[in-house]
Amino acid sequence: MTITSVIKNFEKRGYRLHIAISPIKSQERFEWFIEKSVEIGVDLITPLICRNTEKTGIKRSRIDNIIISAMKQSLKAFRPVLNDPVSFGAFINSEYEGIKMISHCNQVHERKKIDLIYEKNRDAVILIGPEGDFSEEELNLAFENGFKSIHLGPSRLRTETAGIAACHSIYFINQ
Repeated sequence: MTITSVIKNFEKRGYRLHIAISPIKSQERFEWFIEKSVEIGVDLITPLICRNTEKTGIKRSRIDNIIISAMKQSLKAFRPVLNDPVSFGAFINSEYEGIKMISHCNQVHERKKIDLIYEKNRDAVILIGPEGDFSEEELNLAFENGFKSIHLGPSRLRTETAGIAACHSIYFINQ
């Protein structure tokens, strides 16, 4: 690899975006989420193992290559962190800075539009559930730990699409 030019004055944004998302059956679609979220500007990605998660593993080396390729494509100066997969309970019981949100399809719990919960230039942690959504117990645990219930629009989205919509929503609010 040869360095052909240097771009100066790249500054970090005023916020950090952490998406915790359940891996999905289709490795290809999960990789698409990784690629597009990096291009948009995610800072941390945590594969989240939930009750309804069907595929609990990820191909780390392949995903690392996708992250680097997406960084190059989108001229990102900072490499997003790919965390190891973690159980829902372990993730929820950890400390995170910023506004904590959970996107789900459960109509019983009041959900607000993301722009009514998220405040510009604040760190954000967003949970995106598996195919089949979060269980009632997972939702209750999230609410007990300070996560706010959000929706990403009127359509029911696939897991990977919801992840992209969440990334773009935070990006758009901060513009």
